[in-house]
Amino acid sequence: MGFARTCSVALVGVEGVVVEVQADLEPGVAAFTLVGLPDKSLFESRDRVRAAVVNSGAEWPQKKLTVGLSPASVPKAGSGFDLAVACAVLGAAERIDPREIADLVLIGELGLDGRVRPVRGVLPAVLAAADSGYRQVVVPEQTAAEAALVPGVSVLGVRSLRQLIAVLTDEPVPEEPEPADSGRPDAMLAGLTVAGAGTGTGVLTRVAGDPRQPDLADVAGQHAARRALEVAAAGAHHLYFLGPPGAGKTMLAERLPGLLPPLAAQDALEVTAVHSVAGVLPPGKPLVDTPPYCAPHHSATMAALVGGGNGMPRPGAVSLAHRGVLFLDEAPEFSGRALDALRQPLESGHVVIARSAGMMRMPARFLLLLAANPCPCGRYSLVGDGCDCTPMAIRRYQGRLSGPLLDRIDLRVPVAPVSRAELAGPPGDSEPTARVAARVREARERSLARYAATPWSTNSEVPGHELRTRWPVAPDALREAEVDLERGLLTARGLDRVLRVAWTIADLAGHDRPTHDDVVRALELRTGVTRGMPVGADW
Repeated sequence: MGFARTCSVALVGVEGVVVEVQADLEPGVAAFTLVGLPDKSLFESRDRVRAAVVNSGAEWPQKKLTVGLSPASVPKAGSGFDLAVACAVLGAAERIDPREIADLVLIGELGLDGRVRPVRGVLPAVLAAADSGYRQVVVPEQTAAEAALVPGVSVLGVRSLRQLIAVLTDEPVPEEPEPADSGRPDAMLAGLTVAGAGTGTGVLTRVAGDPRQPDLADVAGQHAARRALEVAAAGAHHLYFLGPPGAGKTMLAERLPGLLPPLAAQDALEVTAVHSVAGVLPPGKPLVDTPPYCAPHHSATMAALVGGGNGMPRPGAVSLAHRGVLFLDEAPEFSGRALDALRQPLESGHVVIARSAGMMRMPARFLLLLAANPCPCGRYSLVGDGCDCTPMAIRRYQGRLSGPLLDRIDLRVPVAPVSRAELAGPPGDSEPTARVAARVREARERSLARYAATPWSTNSEVPGHELRTRWPVAPDALREAEVDLERGLLTARGLDRVLRVAWTIADLAGHDRPTHDDVVRALELRTGVTRGMPVGADW
């Protein structure tokens, strides 16, 4: 009787569970049994592993073979267990020393010819292995750079099962031919992406200095909206643009990611892990270090927004936009149920989805940007507009964004049409993205220094109670906001959000704490109503 064990990782969302892969050989009729709650794709690994072992020059054991995946209560899906199953079988057959693989974590799919194919989710899998105390992992060569992002872990990238057997048995490592450059996409990389995922979810990542990155200088006029965009970027505040078609709402939204600072090391790992699991990791870029930008179409379902699907839930747009921007253009055209599903992740920064196949917890700390027209035709409230919508149609259209959802939006800014003088203005009249981003970066540094000893980093994350007690504002600064609360124009949540925005405005202005003027400006940005501040006053 032969026995061997090694390890792999089962992913539940972006959280991994280390799975012990055990192989047992006993005398009897040759058979291969796989147990431990495998799904269909994992159950098919029996045939892939057998063919890969034989085509790698090793002998397949002609005995009763049982492979167990423990713990058996954890659902296991995908083809990433192939490499671990093959090594456990070879260890039980004494082709390799079982002691050499006992402390290894092996992740990878096997082709019938023995080549090791990459799989999605390598980064969160290696993170889970490192958290469990494992320090040696074996992954496909194409994902070795992604696995090497985890500190304290030794990574071995292999091209084939033959190479791995040679390494484990101290034999000369055979050379595997490089894939021929035929001008076609490499079929070996097909497992790293989901077909259509990059365009279907609208996930983009911006690279600093990329000439294709939209610049804020391209936007004519819209000074109030530009200022709101700067405040949103500086404090990670949610933003709502309301205006007619063609006013520049989408142009402004596309330029918001360029104002955000690069991701911190831990945030970059979180974003990369989500994108790796979802199959939207940019090719040739193992680490996503810039804020993502996700803009799903308004026909997106609730599962597409928050995550879900058949079987084990998959990441949705809120998770793909983690630490970045989620832009919902034509927001009233989205399903009401889908929009209201955003309320929980907007507050908590994560989303928990329960399905019959399991429960998934995904990060969802994003900056929400909504854009909407004032009515179905978009011409309501314009002088000489010619709007043909009935009052009932206008109320019904505007009512598609529920009150509880809008109460979670910090900034609500009307966007008026651009005038002819603004369009015909001299080039370079508007500030470029780089200059505004520098002010945003300085404001973020002030908030980081203030919250250095806390779990928060931006003003939008700090609970209102903490802001009121630990960082009080200037005396009598909240007078007008408290009056609005008494009149019912602000909720308690709304007052907290006004206070957060006031802190961001103070950070942009270099104030030690919010003044009365800072709070008034925050009220203007939340309500869209002018409060008598001097025109052109410095922020």
